[in-house]
Amino acid sequence: MSIELEHLLDATVTLDEVVDVGQTLHGHRRIINITGGHFEGDRMRGTIHASGADWQVIREDGSAYLDTRYTLETDDGALIYVQNTGFRHGPPEVLKNLALGQDVAPSEYYFRTIPVLETSAKNYDWINRTVFVGTGARRPSAVELSFYEVM
Repeated sequence: MSIELEHLLDATVTLDEVVDVGQTLHGHRRIINITGGHFEGDRMRGTIHASGADWQVIREDGSAYLDTRYTLETDDGALIYVQNTGFRHGPPEVLKNLALGQDVAPSEYYFRTIPVLETSAKNYDWINRTVFVGTGARRPSAVELSFYEVM
């Protein structure tokens, strides 16, 4: 048995400033509110609502556990809830540059996610039964994501 990936969409998620909660029981907590964005693929395209956030935990080794939740709205009016979890890590100097808001090439760090999509729209019902994986790039005021369907 083998696994193949089929491209679903590319998204640009625009972000507000980081809210640094500080060291908590689970690690260094940061919250980054989502201010909007857009997405496009062969089977769907649309906008990202200005709601939701990324609730991050920065671990002692500098890696970030990502827990992001937001809503997509397709051009034909369907609402799709997204919970996207994953990890971002890399060499200390690269992570420092990302934290300073510098634009760092995505090839210099690891950014992988597991997006779970959920909808009540009948024409997109197939996403409720599909496994997806994602890749990401952190930009100074946005995150660029690509989602792939696991075939």
